[in-house]
Amino acid sequence: MRTRPTVVYFAPAGRIVPDLVAAWVEGRGLPLLHYAERQAVEMLALRSLPALILVAAELETEGRALCGQLKSDPYTGIIPVAVLAGGHGSDATRAWFEAGADEVITPLFEPAEQRARLDALLIRAQTSVSVHPSTRLAGTTEIEREIRRRMDGGRPFAVCYADLDHFKEFNDRYSYYDGDRVIYLLSRMLRDVVRGMCPDDAFVGHIGGDDFIFILPTERVHEICAEVIGVFDTLVPFQYSEQDRRAGYYFGKDRRGQLYRVPLMTLSIGIVTNERRHFAHPAQVSGLATEMKSYAKTLPGSVFVVDRRHDETPDPA
Repeated sequence: MRTRPTVVYFAPAGRIVPDLVAAWVEGRGLPLLHYAERQAVEMLALRSLPALILVAAELETEGRALCGQLKSDPYTGIIPVAVLAGGHGSDATRAWFEAGADEVITPLFEPAEQRARLDALLIRAQTSVSVHPSTRLAGTTEIEREIRRRMDGGRPFAVCYADLDHFKEFNDRYSYYDGDRVIYLLSRMLRDVVRGMCPDDAFVGHIGGDDFIFILPTERVHEICAEVIGVFDTLVPFQYSEQDRRAGYYFGKDRRGQLYRVPLMTLSIGIVTNERRHFAHPAQVSGLATEMKSYAKTLPGSVFVVDRRHDETPDPA
């Protein structure tokens, strides 16, 4: 069960929360926790990932140490940190940013601007968490939200689950660096083709690794998926050495050390639509898309397959 996001106020014991901050937090329905010990804030950050940490500027040594500790860890580094300063000084502001603070709020800004800066900080943090760090495509949270939006919209839509075939063997033969390059190439290709052909009603997301999701109007599925596969099959062979590319395969070893022929990478796309089904939850869509993707991977070459099954009709009473 997910815990409710909180705002942490790191300030000396007994310090009253500034009225502007108290009103801003209350207006957004975020619980406010007051801590005076840096270690307590660090433990909370590791345990529950607060939505925002506010640091009183007079805690210079401890506050900057907290910023450095949080930002040095990729897990806690995504937590936005804003410093609340009683006065404006260029040197002090620069020092806070150098320590890792994401924002410094000073009296130089009018109250409305201070609130706007805090709002923008939350939005930026949420956006950063919602995208995949390597491809900058929407991540799993945004994928689920988009599927839910399409379901609520009531219009026909198709969820397409794309996965690379023989990607592990490629990594084993070449390197993880080359594998990352292929994943990035696929992400750009999907975005350029899908969004290029359907700019106003398409979505492209990255689940992770070599797994991608794109969502289309059902009437565009065949032409866009055919174009994706055509572009993929044209570009991917050039990620191999000339010798492997000319042969169209190379030899790998199985778990018993036996040589076997490994074909060049292909792309499998499993597709589900709401034309013949009623979906109650995005997880149902995801499960069926995974099932169709797994089936597509059993077929040779780069392919896309559409789920043609209907919902089961209840027997008449």
